[in-house]
Parts: sequence; C-alpha cells; structure tokens
Amino acid sequence: MARPVWTGVLSFGLVSVPVGLYTATSAHTLRFHQLQRGTSDRIRNRRVNERTGEEVELDDIVKGFDTGDEYVLVEPDELDEIAPGRSRSLEISGFVDLDAIDPIFFDRTYYLGPKNKDYAKVYALLERALAKTERAGVATFVMRGREYLVALKSEEGILTLHTLHWADEIRDPREEIPDLPTGRTKAGAKEMRMAEQLIDTLAMEWRPEDFHDTYRDKVAALIEAKKSGETVEKAEPAAEATNVIDLTEALRASVERARGKGRGGGGGGGGGKSELTGLTKAELYERASAAGIPGRSGMKRDELIEALERAGEAEAGEERAA
Repeated sequence: MARPVWTGVLSFGLVSVPVGLYTATSAHTLRFHQLQRGTSDRIRNRRVNERTGEEVELDDIVKGFDTGDEYVLVEPDELDEIAPGRSRSLEISGFVDLDAIDPIFFDRTYYLGPKNKDYAKVYALLERALAKTERAGVATFVMRGREYLVALKSEEGILTLHTLHWADEIRDPREEIPDLPTGRTKAGAKEMRMAEQLIDTLAMEWRPEDFHDTYRDKVAALIEAKKSGETVEKAEPAAEATNVIDLTEALRASVERARGKGRGGGGGGGGGKSELTGLTKAELYERASAAGIPGRSGMKRDELIEALERAGEAEAGEERAA
C-alpha cells in the first residue's frame, strides 16, 4: 500500500474532507551507477566546502540566495513559517470547464484519496458532482516548500490532482522559435488534400497500452548482449528532411505506405512482402529477433526483409508438408 506524499484538508465552500495525495505515475528508466573507467570502482558525490575542500554534513547546510554582493541565508523552518496552515490546506477557489485549461499548463498527476472511510461520502459527493458538471476545481496549496497551482478532476470514479504551470512560466513560442511559418506561408490545394488523406488513413483509436518504451527495451538488450559478449542492432539514422520540391511525391508515397500497413499481409512467420516493406528497420529487426534469424545484427534493411521472407516461406512449406 502506497504512502501519501502529502496530507491535508480539501475544502470547497464550507465543505471539507481530509485527504491524502498519492503519486499516480512511476518511471521505469534503467539506472546506471558511475564507475571509473577500467575499474569497477563506484564514483560517489560528496558535499564539499569549495573553500576548505572539507566534506559538510547535511544538517550543516542551509539555503542561500545570491543577491549579487552577498548571500541571504534562509533556514528550512523559516520557509514553513511564512506559509502557516497553507501546507495542510487545499482550498478550491472555483470551478472551470474541463476543456478550458490548455494542455501546456499540465505538469504532474496525482491521485487524491480520502483519509479514511469516515470521509468517503463527502469525497464521493465532490467526485460525482465534478463528473456530472464536467468541470475541474482550481486551487493552490503548498507542498515541500513550494506553492502549486492545481486542477482537481474526476476520472473513472476517483479524484485526480494535476499540478499546473503558472501563467508566467509558459514561454511564448513566437519568441522562442525563430522560423515559425507566417500567415503568408500557404500549402497548395493538392498538397493539403493529400495531407488530410494521410491523416485520415493513419487515424486510430487511442489505446495507450499499445505503446511501450522501446528505448528501455533496447538498453536492456544492450546490457544483456555486452554481458554475454554479443553485438546488438544499431538504431536507424534519423530521417532526412523532406525536400519542399518533392513534398507532393512524399505525401503520395506516405499515403500508399499507410494503406499497405492497413491491409497487412500473409506469409506466416515474418509476414508478407507488402507488409514488410512498410516497416522500419527497427521493426524488421524485432521480427527477425522473434523468428530467431541468425546474423540479423549485421543485416541491412533489405537483407532483413529477404531473411524474413525466406523464413516465412520456409514456415509455410513446413505447414504444407505437415
């Protein structure tokens, strides 16, 4: 059972309920230790006084703000004292339509739960009211020495809390990006039709469970391969920029490729040729790995396709013979 990262009182109007805040997501990044090259010796980071070179205990470290000519020292207790009560209060200021908050404002997501069963009725009341009205509660609260702007939402029978960026934290894209297209940048009617056709051809339902962290899988495979003295498939080079002159042709080929993927193919094992030619090298390598094709790590894209086709033909022949 997870422990809350924050506990306090959620209030809206004159109604309040003690709640706990729980982390909603977890990262599955593989963690590496730092070692000195050529050895198995771990590298440790130490808190060192830059003037004396001596290590400093954590309890002897205070926060200091550089004002230019001196540091202003601030103790942790002093930060807590300037926000009395707020670190345990989550008061909803008002309610907004769910689609009123631009996605760029959303930061992290937490689950919000009642402190115990005694407060389940009040919790359920707010959750169901938010769901029925299709609105989100907007509030501010303090956690770990920092004030947060948050949106409280109803999602699948529970309350979720989403931390938001403050308005002055959002950068203006037109100031950050030098070469954004202007109103005078226009696409041809034919190009627009083909772009829309490509989007329609690639339309799909949003199923997040269909996606997984392939880079993490490849890092794990690299570690296992190096452990056993084998080699691994290198990633494909990044795609080259589309030449504006060939934009229409690139769109046409993209539509045909997308249609080919949608039709799929036969051939057992590695799949039919129409399907294989529409796959990336990384996808071909995954199929070759599943089929146990030897020498796949050194194969080029066309060689992977040929090997998978041969494997498919061999499998089909065995099925006919059986």
